[in-house]
Amino acid sequence: MSLFDASPMAQTAARARTAPLAERMRPRSLDEYVGQEHLLGPGKPLRLQIENDDAASMIFWGPPGVGKTTLAKIIAQVTEASFIEFSAVLSGIKEIKQVMVEAEKASGFGSRTILFVDEIHRFNKAQQDAFLPYVERGTIRLIGATTENPSFEIIAALLSRCRVYTLRPLEESQIVTLLQRALADEERGLGKLHLTADDDALAAMAAYASGDARNGLNALEVAAKLAEAREEQTITTALAAEALQQRVLLYDKKGEQHYDIISALHKSVRNSDADASLYWLGRMLEAGEDPMYVARRIVRMASEDIGLAAPEALNLCLSARDAMHFLGRPEGDLALAQAIVYLALAPKSNAIYTAYGAVREDIEKTAAESVPLHLRNAPTKLMKELDYGRDYQYAHDLEGRVADMDCLPPSLADRRYYQPTNEGREKLLAQRMQEIARIKAAKRELKS
Repeated sequence: MSLFDASPMAQTAARARTAPLAERMRPRSLDEYVGQEHLLGPGKPLRLQIENDDAASMIFWGPPGVGKTTLAKIIAQVTEASFIEFSAVLSGIKEIKQVMVEAEKASGFGSRTILFVDEIHRFNKAQQDAFLPYVERGTIRLIGATTENPSFEIIAALLSRCRVYTLRPLEESQIVTLLQRALADEERGLGKLHLTADDDALAAMAAYASGDARNGLNALEVAAKLAEAREEQTITTALAAEALQQRVLLYDKKGEQHYDIISALHKSVRNSDADASLYWLGRMLEAGEDPMYVARRIVRMASEDIGLAAPEALNLCLSARDAMHFLGRPEGDLALAQAIVYLALAPKSNAIYTAYGAVREDIEKTAAESVPLHLRNAPTKLMKELDYGRDYQYAHDLEGRVADMDCLPPSLADRRYYQPTNEGREKLLAQRMQEIARIKAAKRELKS
């Protein structure tokens, strides 16, 4: 008899047996749930909300594999609510609206519905707006899961009606606990295989998981199949390494990790920490980030944080960009590493960054200031008659190559934007600026 000829109950049981280990071992109660003690420990906010049967909607924000879906299912079980699961990737708002209408009818008979929307950030503003009336009336209890920062991805109106809980990556010790449980569980796990695992093997799989329980359990399942095929009773470190092949770094090139790690790289450079700078650079490149994106950001660092304290840094970074473009990966990685270490160890100055920011601010405040007449070009007779270029002083013909002449609009006269530091080459520039000021002051005295 085929699976399709079996009864619905038999089909469900068969699917449970063939489901991935991570799915079979999904916790069924809060007692089985591992991690998130900051939310679920005694007296903690989410634990109290569940125990008090508080029907407020909520958003779970956290990386993959930390238990967002599992937690929503447990809440539905504890609160005796109907559980409807949608994925924003696979389902449209049309299907969800239909479910919400049916839930509204059911609520009239005292039935409660939890609508769980995975990757809720993938719905646009108009689609998220559709949830509002049902959430406000209490027709449904919305639980959304997202790997993206809700502040940026969830509309304010919906966010204000939900409690946001931040779920953390699981610790390696917690993932080891889950792996040991899966090895011992005869009903849902691998217990019937009577396998054991070396501590180092479990630690390797937990480290591989990068805080994602699903990754760890998938790795254990592969290792168990290898052991079973070879009639071995112990998952050794060597067997675990074979199952893992290559560690997959947790990194989303368009999401939170992308911005967090580039931020860590930039701030490590700014703090002159060459080792941390190299580490974060490696995290981005080894996880598959576009190396030209990294190169562009490194060029930006050269101007923003080093500036004229070490003006050669910009050329070095541009050369590193060209080397990466010419060589590609992995050969070009060293060029970026060379640039990043130089930036980290170079003298630091944000004087150019600060100066240009002040310029932009003044431009916004003062609108379009007219160019002073003495600085205007006068290629025609009419322009000369209108005093264009009058009183202009050609610096090369003057002593010290400096004219006592205002070059800013009158409303910004004597405004100082660039304030050089005493770091690196800027110390010499600061001395040059002082010299220019003395020359101008001396010429003013002669005029008076």
